[in-house]
Amino acid sequence: MVKIVGFLDRRFEKYRNRLSLEVKVEPPKYTPKTMEDFIGVLQRTPKSILNNVGRSRIAAVMSFDERVVGDIMVAKKDMVFVNEKDFLGPLMLDKLYKSGFYNFPVVDNGGKVKGVIHTEALNALEIKKTDRAGKYMDGNVVYLHEGDSLKKAVEEIERTNAYYFLVLDKDEGLAGFFTVQMLLDYLLG
Repeated sequence: MVKIVGFLDRRFEKYRNRLSLEVKVEPPKYTPKTMEDFIGVLQRTPKSILNNVGRSRIAAVMSFDERVVGDIMVAKKDMVFVNEKDFLGPLMLDKLYKSGFYNFPVVDNGGKVKGVIHTEALNALEIKKTDRAGKYMDGNVVYLHEGDSLKKAVEEIERTNAYYFLVLDKDEGLAGFFTVQMLLDYLLG
């Protein structure tokens, strides 16, 4: 039996060598030439491969250069403000927590922004209901303009290490606010 296997093995050796020398050619891969071609490929991709969340993420990344802060900010009409002289009693704290926001602009009686209260400051156990908002205010306010690109916003985030920005309109009036979380939600869905 060993002699037969050895004999056959030598005979098949030349066929094995021929097979290993053959070059396997892969079919050509399609490479889109224009943005429209690329979008067409995305649209034709089955949902089992690229779901709606993935499509949204790709669209967000592709439109990143064209988007501005004003596109994703919270408008002034939807913001919750705190007067610097407001007491941080149970009613005020309840109002702030129910808003769903984590940062609140602090204004004076004239409506001018003096600073920002961050919820981390409100979580302190030593807050008394007779404490005024101005005591817990962060006076370091960072601004963006609603026409600033998201790329510029990223640069400002890196430069200032801030995560909350007040947004100004073209007349330098308050237009809304912008956060790092908003940027992440836009990009990651």
